[in-house]
Amino acid sequence: MQTKQWDARSIASKLLPGAFFLPHLIIFFTFFIFPFFYGIVISTYNWNLFNPDLREFVGLDNFRRILIDSDSIYYRYFWNGLRNTFTFVVLSVPPLVITPFLLASLMNVEPKGYKVFRAIFYLPNLFSIATLVLIWRWVLNTNVGILNLTLAHVGIDNIPWLSQQPFAWVALVMMTVWWTIGGNMIIFTASLKEVPEHLYEASDIEGANTWQKMIYITLPSIRNQLIYITIMTTIASFNVFGQPQLATQGGPEESTTVLMMYIRNIAFGGGRPNPGVATAMAIVLGVIMIIISVVQVKIIKRMGD
Repeated sequence: MQTKQWDARSIASKLLPGAFFLPHLIIFFTFFIFPFFYGIVISTYNWNLFNPDLREFVGLDNFRRILIDSDSIYYRYFWNGLRNTFTFVVLSVPPLVITPFLLASLMNVEPKGYKVFRAIFYLPNLFSIATLVLIWRWVLNTNVGILNLTLAHVGIDNIPWLSQQPFAWVALVMMTVWWTIGGNMIIFTASLKEVPEHLYEASDIEGANTWQKMIYITLPSIRNQLIYITIMTTIASFNVFGQPQLATQGGPEESTTVLMMYIRNIAFGGGRPNPGVATAMAIVLGVIMIIISVVQVKIIKRMGD
């Protein structure tokens, strides 16, 4: 009787961790794994969203239409959207990684009032995308925006931040950096606290300067966190949608219409939506993000060796 009771307790103790893990596993398969494979299926069809019975299996033709067939309108949409997306990634990722790192380094020495400043820098991270764009549309308004009014005091004419290039890209990057650096700053701050202090003390004895300490001690010590922040920031920038959608509406002349905007319009927009083509675009974008993430990991690891 005691043996049976012991066996029951042993089995229960082994199953208990799985019981806690099961809800997360269900959510993961329901909202990630299943949509991923179902998306691959959708990409092989010409899919009429208003009449699903008119689905037509086309195999890899949707990929041909966006990647190769220059006569297809989807070809122009895809490459223009991808070019604009890459532009945003190249412009936004460096300041989104470097700026919070510098802020965290400053906060790490704990200057007077550093907790207040840390809270101020993190606060915009709590805003919704609609709130963010509303604030910045007011700040960047050509005629009455606070930024142009400030610049006018030093003799600079009104700048059309949201209606002309290259100002539109500058505006999108500014609002994105202001919005999101707080999260990366918190991660960097926690990482810098874990760097062994004796390494810096030894470097002081050897006469190392601040730059040498950063290159040979700080960055190698937080390499894993740096990889995580860089990859997650890059993925988020590739998936940019709200800022150009709400701030510039993809203009001027579709110069800020990123790929996610085209995917959304093709899948659910007016006219004749085609989720098959939109899903094919999303899959190609996902593959590109995976490749770039792998390259980033290899580069950062090599820099730390």
